[in-house]
Amino acid sequence: MKSQTKAIIKGGLFGGIVYALGMAGFDYSDGESFNVLKFIFNSSFFGIFIGFMTRYNLKKQAEKEKTK
Repeated sequence: MKSQTKAIIKGGLFGGIVYALGMAGFDYSDGESFNVLKFIFNSSFFGIFIGFMTRYNLKKQAEKEKTK
């Protein structure tokens, strides 16, 4: 697997899980119980978004290095 693909996957997983944990923490502080489906939705949706952003940033960095 390419290092770019690994970085995209790691960024997406880490970003999604951290975001979902933060949202679960806010729900807990409001007195709501832990909702597994909400956690999975938050982590997957935000993880996909962060994965696309990581891919975009790596692509731009690669283009910038080519022009040097």
